[in-house]
Amino acid sequence: MTYHVRDALHTDLPAIRDIYNEAALNTTAIWNEQAVDLGNRQAWLSARQSQGYPVLVIVDADENVLGYASFGDWRPFDGYRHTVEHSVYVRNDQRGNGLGPRLMSALIERARACGKHVMVAAIESGNAASIRLHERAGFITTGQMPQVGTKFGRWLDLTFMQLVLDPGAQPPAFDKE
Repeated sequence: MTYHVRDALHTDLPAIRDIYNEAALNTTAIWNEQAVDLGNRQAWLSARQSQGYPVLVIVDADENVLGYASFGDWRPFDGYRHTVEHSVYVRNDQRGNGLGPRLMSALIERARACGKHVMVAAIESGNAASIRLHERAGFITTGQMPQVGTKFGRWLDLTFMQLVLDPGAQPPAFDKE
């Protein structure tokens, strides 16, 4: 089957919402327990676009959205401005078809193009498929946080992974003004 990655359009938002909601309601990939509406995803897309950050979708030949990926600021302080945290989600009936790596690769290239230095992943520690996806993309595990979340009546552990996007880059000069 033929797939391609492109920037998300507003017309993709119902499919993005459905992928998000399936993950939120049925998995520990998203630590929210409530479904979101189309307005929520519209505000999310608008916020990402206004920040100059991508929302990418992977579609089949008929333009059906099979997954999406994005990144945003990791923390809201100036010192973290070169670091982003990302998300990659694939429709539940399409998982295991190699779509995640394609989205991840495109997202990493976009982060480099934005001049970002580090990409961070925060993954539920039991999500072996996501951890493998990140390892294959060159991410390394940088931290483990036991029992920092809860869902489905159990404590969840968090694994932090990161990828240095431009290992030889020097930090920007300090500007007091």
